[in-house]
Amino acid sequence: MKKAVLYARVSTPDQHLETQLYDLRKLAVQRGFEVIREYTDRGISGSKAKRHGLDAMMADARRGEFSVVLVAAFDRIARSTKSFLEVVDELNSLGVEFISAREAIDTSGPMGRMFITMVGSIAELERSLIVERIKAGMRRARLEGQRLGRVPLDIDRDALVRDRVSGLSLTETARRYKVSRATVVRLVRQASQQQTVAAA
Repeated sequence: MKKAVLYARVSTPDQHLETQLYDLRKLAVQRGFEVIREYTDRGISGSKAKRHGLDAMMADARRGEFSVVLVAAFDRIARSTKSFLEVVDELNSLGVEFISAREAIDTSGPMGRMFITMVGSIAELERSLIVERIKAGMRRARLEGQRLGRVPLDIDRDALVRDRVSGLSLTETARRYKVSRATVVRLVRQASQQQTVAAA
């Protein structure tokens, strides 16, 4: 018996999670699945990137705790096509079947596998387009004479490290050299590593 989980989401208080869960439980029984967990998000829009129920479900999927996900409809997973494709693509890569009751999609069957192939192709196309846009932006920036990457720090690094090591507080060192506290920590760490390598 395959271990399955249910995911349900409602975006407004007048909607009821139990309606979705009731139908999904029936579907699980019909398919002979053992439902081990139910994940829910209440009062959260499908366009929100962070949803505790969905995030918890994906974390458990990565740990291999179940092999099937049942949802009432595509839009319960996400409102945007991009977010939906990312979720389904990752579930597929983890070997988790995705079943949507309303659209009658089951990725374990031939039509479902064709759907997943399309999902993977679209997701790959989206990733390629993003990479191309980034490369094009970098090419344009170079042609316009813009400097790419982190701007070099115009400070006396040795003096900064000496001040910090001699007892000047992190905040005071950062203020004196007009850099962030994180930069002070990074420069001191780099100096320490260089000393260690030189001494070896």
